[in-house]
Amino acid sequence: MEFGNSLAHLGAGLGAGLAIIGGGAGIGRLAASAMEGIARQPQSTGDIRTTMIIAAALIEGIALFALVITLLLAVK
Repeated sequence: MEFGNSLAHLGAGLGAGLAIIGGGAGIGRLAASAMEGIARQPQSTGDIRTTMIIAAALIEGIALFALVITLLLAVK
């Protein structure tokens, strides 16, 4: 194995880890804010939940896109 491939695999591993950490932190912060909003105004639970699910799906999409890029880097 040559040095360039080793660095590509290292970069892919670091990128995958950062993508997962970023996605997890984003969804965690989103859920915490949604819970706080529901606790403050229980009558708007439906609206907050819908908005939270849409935002979580967008965050997951970005994390998945980052993982695909790191997989492409690993098999280059």
